[in-house]
Amino acid sequence: MHPAPSVIVFTTLSGLGFGLLVWLGLGLPAVSGWVAFVFFVIAYALAVGGLMASTFHLGHPERAWKAFSQWRSSWLSREGVCAVAALLVMGVYAAGLVFFDIRLAVVGLIGALLSVATVFTTSMIYAQLKTVPRWKTPLTPALLIAISLAGGALLAGQVSAALVLIPVAGVLQILWWVRGDGAFGQSGTTMATATGLGQIGQVRAFEAPHTGPNYLLRELVFQVGRKHSLKLRGIAFGLGYALPVLLLLAPFTHILAIIAVITHVAGIAASRWLFFAEAEHVVGLYYGKR
Repeated sequence: MHPAPSVIVFTTLSGLGFGLLVWLGLGLPAVSGWVAFVFFVIAYALAVGGLMASTFHLGHPERAWKAFSQWRSSWLSREGVCAVAALLVMGVYAAGLVFFDIRLAVVGLIGALLSVATVFTTSMIYAQLKTVPRWKTPLTPALLIAISLAGGALLAGQVSAALVLIPVAGVLQILWWVRGDGAFGQSGTTMATATGLGQIGQVRAFEAPHTGPNYLLRELVFQVGRKHSLKLRGIAFGLGYALPVLLLLAPFTHILAIIAVITHVAGIAASRWLFFAEAEHVVGLYYGKR
């Protein structure tokens, strides 16, 4: 799949923003007044900024609002509904803390659950796709939720939670990579199964079905070299998981905490690039790219 910058920014920032909203909804940290205002501004900037970035990949961004009507069958629509609900509920919760120094615990809990649901629905947009075997696994929602909660814990200053969640997310990331590397082959999808001609003999393309680049090749058939992929995985894991843990284990300073957040975000952004770049869509078989 083509790793479009808009979807990388979307999945990275919105996951981080909704992850922070989860912790704020649980009352962690216990803030109010101007301090709470700053935390919620950061959370909303990340969550809303990420959601806005996702529209830049649409052919007609002005029609994005129409997706809300398809919530019965579309994970994309469910994501939109959950995101708006989470932001509205957390807005009420934030107002209580910022303006009245009142923590509406039940409202915060509902907002936290809706924030988790938003990340889950985002992950299911990808995990539902049979056409991308690497994505179609329960590990996809587990990984994205773990990363969201880990990043949120970092931003919320919940060091103890982050020291647990970041390694958990790191393990899930490795499992996701290992499982994904063999997913396309294990899916059993070949040119023979695609054409239904396998019983006749070996099926191969006589010649390329295209004379030049087209939309499917640009968006769905992206190839990344194995060595390049492994190098980026090392960078993503080191920045996103290993280095933040080491920084959190060191004696606390605000500088180290900021560096931990920055490295984590950079590592997750790299892993998101790989998330899309390594995804093999079955349409690649038609073009002889698989």
